[in-house]
Amino acid sequence: MLSKKIKLSKNSPEFSRIVTGVWKWGNWGAKLQIEEISKLIDCSVEQGISSFDHADIYGDYMEEERFGKALKQSTSSRDKIEIITKCGIKLPKPNRPANKIHCYDTSKKHILLSVENSLKALGTDYLDLLLIHRPSPLMSPEIIAEAFDELKSAGKLRAFGVSNFTPDQFETQNQFSELATNQIELSLAKLDPFLDGSILQCQKHGIRPMAWSPLGSGRLMKEAETEQEKRIAKMAKGLCEKYNCDKAQLFLAFLLNHPSGILPILGTSKKERIVAASKSAEIILENDDWFSLWLASAGKALP
Repeated sequence: MLSKKIKLSKNSPEFSRIVTGVWKWGNWGAKLQIEEISKLIDCSVEQGISSFDHADIYGDYMEEERFGKALKQSTSSRDKIEIITKCGIKLPKPNRPANKIHCYDTSKKHILLSVENSLKALGTDYLDLLLIHRPSPLMSPEIIAEAFDELKSAGKLRAFGVSNFTPDQFETQNQFSELATNQIELSLAKLDPFLDGSILQCQKHGIRPMAWSPLGSGRLMKEAETEQEKRIAKMAKGLCEKYNCDKAQLFLAFLLNHPSGILPILGTSKKERIVAASKSAEIILENDDWFSLWLASAGKALP
């Protein structure tokens, strides 16, 4: 069980060291019933995973509402959990008739409307963290900052950040807004953020990055197909024996052991995997073993 919460940045609220992602719980995955979602919420909280990652579009704009209903049925109170959600992507769906095409919208009007919709759906009067889901070629950093500031002043938002932003995009927005995090795709199978400046930038600004798909969208847990996956699986076998853990725990520990303080976002709808994942924070990888995993992924020697 995780016990200690951490701040994403100097002025952000505290979040659990590992985050439970909900995107596979509904129409886009397991199609869980409200009662099942309620049990998953309680299971996460019992393991010390009190932070939950949403986006308005998840489950075809239905997942936030289902989570809100489930939270009311759960034994977990709103003030004991942290809700993260994202906005900025528009999908044409029957319950969003105004959305004509799949596009991005980072206008002030859309951000404010999205937050109001999320608050209503989740059954809460504030969000712990709001992220711009993806950068838009039409985005204005000043306008985004205005929306963030208005929401925070109204008590509807405790912190804000971005998702999938490049280092340059993050740096530009951060000049207008005090960003708490950049939520990026990061795993042992995708080392790019370690090399393109994304992680180093977070360290420079004293913020913690969040990692979506920390298990390579599940590819690292399946039968290895690519050469990279085969190398990783081969290296993981011995290390799992050494650290008495399973592959998922080892791969999460790879991220958790990085000094930037990465928060992995779980993408599971199974209680047993949430329980197992909570124990990955107890694994302290030796320097040589961390680099053994890196080299297995990269497939080449260090310079």
